[in-house]
Amino acid sequence: MAIDTLFLDAGGVVVFPNWVRVSEALARHGVRADPAALADAEPYIKRQIDVAHTISTTNDNRLGFLYLDLILERLGIAATEATSAAVREVYEYHQHLNLWERVPETVEPTLQEFRRVGLRLVAVSNANGRLNVLFDRLGLSKYFDCLVDSFLEGVEKPDPRLFRIALERAGASAETTLHVGDLYHVDVVGARAAGLSAVLLDAADLYRGYDCQRIRTLGELVPMLIHSSND
Repeated sequence: MAIDTLFLDAGGVVVFPNWVRVSEALARHGVRADPAALADAEPYIKRQIDVAHTISTTNDNRLGFLYLDLILERLGIAATEATSAAVREVYEYHQHLNLWERVPETVEPTLQEFRRVGLRLVAVSNANGRLNVLFDRLGLSKYFDCLVDSFLEGVEKPDPRLFRIALERAGASAETTLHVGDLYHVDVVGARAAGLSAVLLDAADLYRGYDCQRIRTLGELVPMLIHSSND
């Protein structure tokens, strides 16, 4: 069946962490970390925490702290009062404006192409209540029919209820909706539990052998979905 609605996770699919900002926060506390090294470490840490037990026993807020601590650990930066202070500073920024504020140059042309072929776009994100503010600030809101922020809904992926809320709000059908996310146990497992198909954005090719379709970039979906819309 043709896909007419595309659910996109926000962080890790449309927007990405501003590692320059993290590096600058660390530097203010006397800790040196190259932004490129932080970015290179991130996919491996996401993969490390993307296990069923971890996902089922924590929430997005606590995962955020664990995520940053593990990235620093991977770079050989020991946890100290200075690193804790820098992480708290980054967290405070994230709570007000959202750290996931980097938009790769290929993202907007890809969103434009999705819209050109008539797809309904919905952001479905484990977020902090500020997703709409972030997308407005970055000029992304215009591409989306609606934004579904887990904090505002009171339920997080992989709980299928968040996907069902998104389906109802968008006026979409699970059978003709595809979800794209970057965490298997959050996005793929959650989407399937709600009756949706799912694709995993696996930029670093770390999920070989998993039972799902994988892409390395969001743009890889364009020819697939154009073909689907023409069927």
